[in-house]
Amino acid sequence: MTWNRFRNLATTYLFILPALLFFVVFSIVPFLKVFQLSVFEWDGISTHMRFVGMQNFTQALFHDSSWWVSMKNAGFITLLALTAQNGLALLLALIVDREIKGKNFYRVVFYLPPVLSGIVVGLVWNWIFDGSHGLLNQLMSHLGLVCWTRAWLADPTTAIWAVALIHMWKGFGWGFVILLVGLQTIPRELGEAARVDGAGEWAIFSRITVPLMLPVFFLVSILTILGTMQIFDIIISTTNGGPGIHTEVPITRILAAMVRSLRFGYACALGVLFGLILLAVSILQMQLSKWSSRFS
Repeated sequence: MTWNRFRNLATTYLFILPALLFFVVFSIVPFLKVFQLSVFEWDGISTHMRFVGMQNFTQALFHDSSWWVSMKNAGFITLLALTAQNGLALLLALIVDREIKGKNFYRVVFYLPPVLSGIVVGLVWNWIFDGSHGLLNQLMSHLGLVCWTRAWLADPTTAIWAVALIHMWKGFGWGFVILLVGLQTIPRELGEAARVDGAGEWAIFSRITVPLMLPVFFLVSILTILGTMQIFDIIISTTNGGPGIHTEVPITRILAAMVRSLRFGYACALGVLFGLILLAVSILQMQLSKWSSRFS
């Protein structure tokens, strides 16, 4: 190796060294520490830690029904976000992508909810869904629907739906922006040529837009799954996992194991399991994205 080549390589690695150090210190080391703690029974305070091997993992997988209830709740909210939230985002993106008046205004308005603090959004919706003086109940009373009024966030039958609605309202702007950018990358000439050949709007959408947008759909889907499964701030600011565990999600379950039960080791085991589940979803999405790229 010549001196110039060695100097160029050394300069290159020197530039990436700070980023590599940050990644190792704040990502790799914490993950290894969490995995280490997951095989111990520890209250987070005592200097004594009892080694229990894989016991925390087996308890979480086979004996902790609350954990699987939290996974089911997160999965339910994710399913609604994938369908209703992303469907609304796609519809609005298709509308704004057309030559309509004030489309720049709509872009700003639709993007506002995602940049708001989750805690603030939760507090505002707390007032809307309040059982006594909430805006929704007052509106329904004026419409003569008093029999349908209720404490939406405290009723076990509606709490998870209310939380999902808040999450979708806050999150649809991200999907809207990404889908709109994807639509704007499709050459206009394709649609115009199809119209000249007599194709209708549905045929253009299903045979041109959808195939070319498949990679974008997968990107939005995986961001929705990863973001929704890690929902936390809205849950904390509205229901705190209640009533009972009807709106408990994995992150609040991990926090409860750590803070309420003082089982740091078990909480770390839940965190490792949750991370592996999200990693599996990410790998599956990457494979589907590669397949969709070839198809489109």
